[in-house]
Amino acid sequence: MTIERGKRKQFYGMVVRSSQPKTLIVETTHREQHPVYKKYIQRKKKYYVHDEKQQAKNGDKIRFEESKPFSKLKRWNIKEILKA
Repeated sequence: MTIERGKRKQFYGMVVRSSQPKTLIVETTHREQHPVYKKYIQRKKKYYVHDEKQQAKNGDKIRFEESKPFSKLKRWNIKEILKA
């Protein structure tokens, strides 16, 4: 019997910038309802993702997960490229 410590968070997003070596800037979007007006708003957030093999390019859709800190801002690691 093995005890699982905890699942890592995983997100899907689109690569916005891949100009830095081994670093991607990935943008995720989600919809939420405005508390007063009840209209749905699209929110965006950017993450710095580590790409060791430098496979992903601008416009690719990827899945990335939580990992150890690689630098001051990079705390995510690329899991797979879904759509090139």
